[in-house]
Amino acid sequence: MADLTNDIRGDYLALTRRRRLYSGLLLLVFALMMIAAFDILESRNAGGFLNGLRQLGDFPRGLIAEAWAKADRLPGLLVGFFPSLLETVNIAAASTLFGALLGTLFALLSTRGLALWPRAIPLFRRIMDILRAVPEIVIALVLIFILGGGPVPAMIAIALHTAGALGKLFSEVAENADLRPVEGLASVGAGWGQRMWFAVMPQVAPNFLSYALMRFEINIRASAILGFVGAGGIGYDLRNAMTWGPGRFDQAAAIFLLLFVTIVIVDQISSHYRNRLASVEH
Repeated sequence: MADLTNDIRGDYLALTRRRRLYSGLLLLVFALMMIAAFDILESRNAGGFLNGLRQLGDFPRGLIAEAWAKADRLPGLLVGFFPSLLETVNIAAASTLFGALLGTLFALLSTRGLALWPRAIPLFRRIMDILRAVPEIVIALVLIFILGGGPVPAMIAIALHTAGALGKLFSEVAENADLRPVEGLASVGAGWGQRMWFAVMPQVAPNFLSYALMRFEINIRASAILGFVGAGGIGYDLRNAMTWGPGRFDQAAAIFLLLFVTIVIVDQISSHYRNRLASVEH
């Protein structure tokens, strides 16, 4: 019996050592690949990343110094850029609303037990995968080429990406919905839309709203970034301020401050309502 125990213990230790060896080799290969990739990127990078590290603090140092020297202009700049901030928030709000509505439709059509056309479930899931896979900035660039610059291409681009992201989250929530109310309504002749509205939505609405609020925070940042490619909003003003460089750094500082305060406020409000929705759900 003792010999059998020793044999089992020896086999276990041998397997453990082998697993550690394989893990170490895999980690070594990964590290070598990372080093090789960085070396290739460094050779192709204009100016060199390592050589530019010493200049990493030049921009924030110059921005803070100029903004401090022109601090008396900061209130006026904040007021002047506030309409652009509102445009950015409006883009985020509209894209979140349209994206959440489209994502809800995709989620219900791609959930087993709820789908209107069960055979089309893979199709709707692949559509959501595509919408999530394509970055907002790529969609926005295509739409700007077609529609011209402005907030509309940004709103459509963010809404499409939001539909793919929220559709995936919504479908996971809908899969856990109780099907008994759905079956009860179906037994009395209710249509698909009536079953979804009266039997499913009351169950999933708190989670849907919570995810939509979280996505709204993300979309504010996305709409600001899209301003750099001519999609309007405060990102467009920030690009202009940073393009001019020194002499306009006080404007860039005001825009950064507006964005920071807005994101903090939206995050606090969103967190408050998400917590309330979570408490209602439980």
